[in-house]
Amino acid sequence: MFALRGISVSFSVFVIVYGVLSLAVAVSWSKIRLRIGGFATRRLADSLFALRVFPLVGAATVTLALVVPSFLLLEPRAIDEPLGTIPLALGSCGVLLGILGAVTAATALRRAAHGIAACTRGAQLVELPASVPVLRIPRPVPAMTVAGICRPKVLLSEAAEFLLTAGELRIALNHEVAHVARQDNLKKLVLRLVPFPAMRGLEAAWLEAIEMAADDAAVSDAGEALDLAAALIKLARLGPPETPSDLTAALVHNPVSAVNARVGRLIAWSTERREAPCKRSPLYPLAAALVTLSVLAITYSQLLVQVHTATEWLVR
Repeated sequence: MFALRGISVSFSVFVIVYGVLSLAVAVSWSKIRLRIGGFATRRLADSLFALRVFPLVGAATVTLALVVPSFLLLEPRAIDEPLGTIPLALGSCGVLLGILGAVTAATALRRAAHGIAACTRGAQLVELPASVPVLRIPRPVPAMTVAGICRPKVLLSEAAEFLLTAGELRIALNHEVAHVARQDNLKKLVLRLVPFPAMRGLEAAWLEAIEMAADDAAVSDAGEALDLAAALIKLARLGPPETPSDLTAALVHNPVSAVNARVGRLIAWSTERREAPCKRSPLYPLAAALVTLSVLAITYSQLLVQVHTATEWLVR
């Protein structure tokens, strides 16, 4: 009974914190978007992803750092206390949420494996200057996409290779390699683990931001910007931007309006607009972490008592 009660309380608190934080992010998303709209593309993409996973990180931190220790240290093991309906229901919701996330992620991985296998049937390795393997696939679409997480590779269609000039192909490959460097496919898998319908607008904004960030990472001058814009236009004409899975990063993707916006940015490209290298001193986050840990160490015991009191009320 002690273990069952502890699991129920832990999952209950996780569901409550995750739901409250997720709703807070979803409701305030429109206002947050206005504040971060002027960020450089890389910082914007990182900020949006951090905002999307914040409910998960916050709920997991509260549960593992406070709820579980307070229950193990302060809850009497000998007491025979029946579980109430509320913690049992909330705990069941927490378990179902975890199962749903695992099933969603596993389904996405399975579809990715099947889609990539279908695309790479008859594929040939191409010797191109890229840090990841490039496979030439016989089908016209996807024209160019990064597939895989642990062993990423670029899928390049024969039609795309024929249409693009040497310069356009090089810059387009740089764009895909930027996705690999930023682990964008892995981040997409992480989002499958934490489904929340009200977050779809935030996720769509993040998908647009990672494409613009990869564009900026691939381009170093106006000529390369025009080459990438030309590559986008040419590959968009091959047909619907189908991809083998939503765990891939295609150069051209839906919606087409997003591609048009990227082309406009690239045509208006300027050196001044590029993101300056970050020169922040590591001392600031280190100092903040030390202050946080010091405050937590001083107040931790009292905090555990308060958390245990709250969970006791929840159980009753």
